[in-house]
Amino acid sequence: MKSLLSSAAMAIGLAAAPALAGDTPAPEGAKVYFVNIKDGATVSSPVTVVFGLSGMGVAPAGTEKENTGHHHILIDRPPLGEGPDGAEELDYGLPADDHHKHFGGGQTEVMLDLAPGAHTLQLVLGDMNHVPHDPPVASEVITISVE
Repeated sequence: MKSLLSSAAMAIGLAAAPALAGDTPAPEGAKVYFVNIKDGATVSSPVTVVFGLSGMGVAPAGTEKENTGHHHILIDRPPLGEGPDGAEELDYGLPADDHHKHFGGGQTEVMLDLAPGAHTLQLVLGDMNHVPHDPPVASEVITISVE
């Protein structure tokens, strides 16, 4: 019986995997951007970061609603799709760690405690499963200096 249940669970998991394969469409012209900071800015920590979005709406993680998503901020890492997980993050979702902050509650701003020095930031909109849309809705990478 245990074996049958394990096999059934595995089959369901494999059948569900393609649903996570980064196939949530983004409308043409959708943009995510930093509202209150610009590339090259000098700031003090904690840094308030306000997220902007046009052409789509914000919805909490797990909410299946067309043309919506929730914010993620990438900190001190290569641009989306160029990190150590490259295409995997585009197909299977963004990890949650010190370099990838999730705002699955639908938040549109954050206060970041950043050490003094240069830091890179990039905003990325994720679908209900934290997977970037197709095409990805991501800001340019900006560099800020924290005093």
